[in-house]
Amino acid sequence: MFGGHKIYSETISVLVVDDSLTSRALITLALKRNPKIKVVGTAGTPLEAKDLILKLKPDVLTLDVEMPGMNGLQFLEKIMRLRPMPVVMVSSLLAARSEMVEMACRLGAVECFSKSSGEQGEAVFVGLADVVVRAASQRVNAHLGVSTGFSGSSDFIVAIGASTGGVEALGEVLGSFPEDCPPTVIVQHMPQQFSKNFARRLNSISRPEVCLATDGCKLARGKVFIAPGGEMHTEVSRTGRMSPYSCHLVSGPPLNGHRPSVDALFFSVAQAAGRHAVGVILTGMETDGARGLLAMRQSGARTIGQDRNTSIIYGMPKAAFECGAVEVQLPLSEIGPSVLRLAENRTQESH
Repeated sequence: MFGGHKIYSETISVLVVDDSLTSRALITLALKRNPKIKVVGTAGTPLEAKDLILKLKPDVLTLDVEMPGMNGLQFLEKIMRLRPMPVVMVSSLLAARSEMVEMACRLGAVECFSKSSGEQGEAVFVGLADVVVRAASQRVNAHLGVSTGFSGSSDFIVAIGASTGGVEALGEVLGSFPEDCPPTVIVQHMPQQFSKNFARRLNSISRPEVCLATDGCKLARGKVFIAPGGEMHTEVSRTGRMSPYSCHLVSGPPLNGHRPSVDALFFSVAQAAGRHAVGVILTGMETDGARGLLAMRQSGARTIGQDRNTSIIYGMPKAAFECGAVEVQLPLSEIGPSVLRLAENRTQESH
């Protein structure tokens, strides 16, 4: 029973979700050894899992963290919004990444299981059946999850720069943002004629409102502004107490060969927001954004760079990392949750 405790006198039905066929088979074997558990289905992608959840109505879901298309944490958030149920996160990453466990619990997971290191075959999942049985009777709060709100301050802003590969990368980052996310400004290298459709597409798949920046528009929680391609740079300035920041479209020559330029945005955020900002540099060619991100870091902002393995082009993130602008490099799936965590932590430090 959702929202309360369910005492099982009958078999616990479980759906196993993992992108690895081998892992799905091994998890199924491990769970079947417990007579209280019946594995009713397996899925290799979130899309398959969604259909099976609706069809099979399992009592418990085991969910891998790393999956194609949408990572496990993003899918977990959707489950808790659409059909809250006991979920056990299963991954070898959990033992080494306490922030991932923290995020999973915030999103609504009732248990986290780390695969046994040094073991092989079914032994990797020894103990998982007991965790699943325990999870089946735990309380599930349908209101858990990042989507219920960002607890940081409106004085805190997020600036993101991207180029080649950024269209897909930005979709994944914004996919983890709640409806009232920190005020966010994005520069994606793109011709002017594509900007409006790009913003419209992001808006259709994101919980916050996504739109093109206009001159003088006020930054606010729950709003993401995309710099329009073309003849202007997009910069941020500090305005007043009620609406601390605004966007400005500024004329000027291309910077690093680009207009709008990531550097132009980052330099302005460094001056306007200082330590009350997070800067993110994503996949892209060449070096735009590296110097501006360094200025942000030197002003006290937190800075994140996409790692080599998940970047379509490891050019901009590499340049930023090599000049000392990047505080931490992360795989794409971890960037959105980390931005929110850094913003909330910095807000708490200020109080």
